Formats: sequence, C-alpha cells, structure tokens
Amino acid sequence: MPALTTTPTRGKRRKGVPRHLLELLRGQEEKRGFLVAFEGPDGSGKTTQRKLFTRWLESRGHRVVTTKWGSSPLVKPLLKARRKVRALSPEELCLLQAADFRHRLDQEVLPALWSGKTVVADRYLFTGVARDAARGLDFDWVLQAYAPLFWPDIVFNFAVSLDTSTSRVASSRVPKFYDAGQDVTDVADPVSSYRVFTGRVMREYENLSVIFRFQTVDGEQPIYGQHRQIRRLFEESRRTVWGEWNVEALTEWLEQGAVLPGGLDGR
Repeated sequence: MPALTTTPTRGKRRKGVPRHLLELLRGQEEKRGFLVAFEGPDGSGKTTQRKLFTRWLESRGHRVVTTKWGSSPLVKPLLKARRKVRALSPEELCLLQAADFRHRLDQEVLPALWSGKTVVADRYLFTGVARDAARGLDFDWVLQAYAPLFWPDIVFNFAVSLDTSTSRVASSRVPKFYDAGQDVTDVADPVSSYRVFTGRVMREYENLSVIFRFQTVDGEQPIYGQHRQIRRLFEESRRTVWGEWNVEALTEWLEQGAVLPGGLDGR
C-alpha cells in the first residue's frame, strides 16, 4: 500500500444538530476526563507501560477506566467464533472489529469521560486501521468503518524493531492465525507469517504516527525510562477540544439517548 496522505480533520458540526446538545458539549469541556491510547505492534511493551501508567494515575487521584481491544461483550463472541473456523475475510474482520470498538466507545469510553474519569485504552482504533491497511484494504474505506471518529487526547506509539517484536512474541506463544496475518500472507509457518505481516503493520503505524501526531516511545529502552517519558508527555499534553474535533461522534452518542449524570439525556 502506498504511503498514506490523508490528514486528520476536525469534526464538523452536522446540519441540524440541536443547540442544546452543543451547549451540553461546551459545558462539559472542562469537566470531562482524559483519553489516553497506547498503540504499537505486539511485543512492543505497551501493555506493561499501560499498567505502570494506570497505577501512577491512580496514585495521583485519577479515577481510571481501562478498555482493551476486542473486548466488547456484544461482539467478542461472534469474532471469536469466526476466528476459530478461519472464516473471516479482511472486510468482515474490519467491520466486526469496528463494531466492537463502537460498542465499547458508546458503552464504556464516552460515559467514563463524560463523568470525569481518565480512560486508558490498550489499543485504540489505530490498531484496526494499521492491520486493515496491512491486509490491503483501502485506507479511506477503513476510516469510514470507524466513523464518526473520536480522537484521543494523546496517543503513545511504542516502536520496536521487527526482530524485537518477532522474538518477544515467539518466545511467549505461537501467533494465532489472524494475528500472524496468515489469511493474507500465504505463509504456513505462524512465526514466519507473523514477521511478514507485522512488517507491514509497522509501516502503517509509521504513516499513522505522522498523520495523527502520535507520541513515539522507544520500546527497546529501559522500562522505567519509558515510564518517566510517558509521565512527562502526559503532564505536558493538552486536551483535544471536543467542540473542534469530536462534535460529530459526541452528538451522535447523545442523540442515541446516552444517559448522563444528573438525569440529563441526549433526547
């Protein structure tokens, strides 16, 4: 796939958005929580850093909610069943993962942010985009599957070499069929396929990192050096202004009847 050229755009106010919903968003801007996403290939150390970061946040009084990739109780059983029989096309895998993401966004992430909690995502939609693009799907088509997009406040992207990722994964487990990309590589050996597929995923992450301005963390540096860097970057970061970037996703959520603190709703 050629280098991605799409640039992130701010969420636009849709025609006909009720004024009271926009007023709700403006009033919530200073009260809402912070969304932090941890991204990177398998074996990059992001989960270790996510756990350290979460403990640090809690020690500073943050109410933290963690959301993990592919964990929707609604969609996960179907995804698991389809994976087991190896019946997923790249398009179906993309759409099911996008549905899983949307369910968690609506049911876990947005309610937590609205109530002032800090949400830490162990993988965000960029995981799906990178893997789907690595499978040869059209970038814009994939983004539409996740629309309306909801932007995090900060994304930490953990970068390691292909050798490091492959050796770390191979030392702990045999990569599963879709994780190894065997549906698109035609490589019979799971580890060899993982290396081929992850090389593609890493190239997509490099493109996404430029487009969406990730904060890159060297996943091969000492663990606590990475942790200190993450803490510093978090403390220096600024919120993504909801009224500029996330209007469409938030108004859709509110219009669907999101139950808000104090008995308010989006209807």
